[in-house]
Amino acid sequence: MNLDLNKKKLREINQLLQNVGREKNNRSFQILNPQGQHAICAGLKDDIEVSIKGHTGYYCAGMNKNASITVHGNVGTGVAENMMSGKVIIKGNASQSAGATGHGGSLIIEGDASSRCGISMKGINIIVKGSVGHMSAFMAQKGNLIILGDADADLGDSIYEAKIFVKGKVKSLGSDCIEKQMDDKNIKELNKIFKDLNISEDAKKFKRYGSARNLYNFKIDNVSSY
Repeated sequence: MNLDLNKKKLREINQLLQNVGREKNNRSFQILNPQGQHAICAGLKDDIEVSIKGHTGYYCAGMNKNASITVHGNVGTGVAENMMSGKVIIKGNASQSAGATGHGGSLIIEGDASSRCGISMKGINIIVKGSVGHMSAFMAQKGNLIILGDADADLGDSIYEAKIFVKGKVKSLGSDCIEKQMDDKNIKELNKIFKDLNISEDAKKFKRYGSARNLYNFKIDNVSSY
């Protein structure tokens, strides 16, 4: 089913997609002429497929639950923000804060992601096939940020229990983020993610980064790091 933003208002299209329901037969939709509009496909909650033919603005696919959304273009700030489940695929590049506070599901960015990718993530898997900007995974609490390219400065600053896997180079690590052993358990875990998402990569080529756990509790000796 084609939904043309030159013919229908965004609110009308979003309401239709938010209320598909399990009883309806049409589970596949195509959005035409997005023209950088904000909050396209926000708040979807049903097991449907949506293909967006063009670039989108802020908070595309925000709060997604169950839906599979593919953007054939670039996306603005906060794509898949607070995502709960499902899959979001970006065929182009993503602006800052991609996957912010995401609780679950998978966000796949086939291009580059800007600064603060995965900020405060809480369980989402984010795969960036290009490179990421500075302070990615800032205060990341849970989940996996997987970077096939390079990472800019202050990667994983103030990270908690999330894991970062990087195939390329890391400019610098943020406060309390350190390189950790890429053991068999983590190799198997990462290879499973690649298999589930049909990504042809070898986990053995990646380095792992995570929390040194020095900032979990306030200590006066570490005050300059907070």
